[in-house]
Amino acid sequence: MSDDGIRAAVIGGTGYTGGETCRLLLGHPQVSEILPTSRGTESFERVHPNLLGSGLRFHDAEDIEAQASSLDVVFLCTPSGEAMRRAPALLDAGARVIDLSADFRFSDPLAYRAAHGREHTAPQLLPEAVYGVTEWHRDLLAGARLVANPGCYVITALLGLEPLLSARLAEPGAPLHIAAVNGTTGAGIKPRTETLHAEVHGSMLPYSLQGHRHAPELEDRLPGGPGGPVTVDLSTAHGPFARGIYIQASVRVREEMREEVSRSMLLDLYTERYGAGSEGEFFVRVNTESGTGGLTDKDYRRYPGLAGVTGSNFCHIGLDYDVRRGIAKVVAVTDNLVKGAAGSAVQNMNVMFGLDETAGLRGYGL
Repeated sequence: MSDDGIRAAVIGGTGYTGGETCRLLLGHPQVSEILPTSRGTESFERVHPNLLGSGLRFHDAEDIEAQASSLDVVFLCTPSGEAMRRAPALLDAGARVIDLSADFRFSDPLAYRAAHGREHTAPQLLPEAVYGVTEWHRDLLAGARLVANPGCYVITALLGLEPLLSARLAEPGAPLHIAAVNGTTGAGIKPRTETLHAEVHGSMLPYSLQGHRHAPELEDRLPGGPGGPVTVDLSTAHGPFARGIYIQASVRVREEMREEVSRSMLLDLYTERYGAGSEGEFFVRVNTESGTGGLTDKDYRRYPGLAGVTGSNFCHIGLDYDVRRGIAKVVAVTDNLVKGAAGSAVQNMNVMFGLDETAGLRGYGL
């Protein structure tokens, strides 16, 4: 990084994730130049009208690769399969790479093939790729050349479940049941009839119930217990909103621990892990709103909602406990385009370059 600031390229700048990365970089105090790429002929501001007046223009990806030696960081906002093709040359030229696709999330190429159905063409880079949950891997990120950003479902579930699993509260061998809903931006920018507003509005669109590709990533990253690696039962759907990730997980508590567990105990566990308010992990907030009313009252305020995180890099977490059944309930919400993608990538960039981790990201939900 020069005294003038960070020169950043965004390869794949036409999609939702690429556009969101540009939006966040435009508000970053240490970024001096942003070079997004496109294969098309439309102007940047026509593709991203929310960034009208930004002055950004599209570049050819091959031209950006040719000048990679003068770049500080390249964000790969490309479909899976393309990042592994581009990353080796970018790294050889001296640029740092943050991959927002799935190409470098597994250290084992066989695990990648099992999850995504294709061979990995740059397996030599997998051992050095740092998995980009900033809250977990700051020390590794500081010296990283290559960062693998987690998926939006995955980072939301990881932040929501890690304290409970690390405390060894989950019953060994019991599947983790996760019901997850994504906004329609999670379906990508390519038009499909099923994800048109007229189709999704007032409805839900389940998909990949035969086995979601992010379940193996969760199983790979979640801490296991005495029973070995966790089994994740992940059910997904698109909801009638543009952006956001809503995750509701049910975790069966070990029988010998059930009398000790309560909502209060879980809140203490999570606030010890993440801090209270802005103390501790700035971007992870635990909803400690006390319960009101009786057992069957619809006490909405004790759990987080999607509206609270829209447009922000925050993850909000809510907790409860079903005493009768011995099941801990975890609700976690993020914006899939920010904390679930571009925001985490910029947060990782900040750590990589020794900057304030919250730089360019301190805005709260809309």
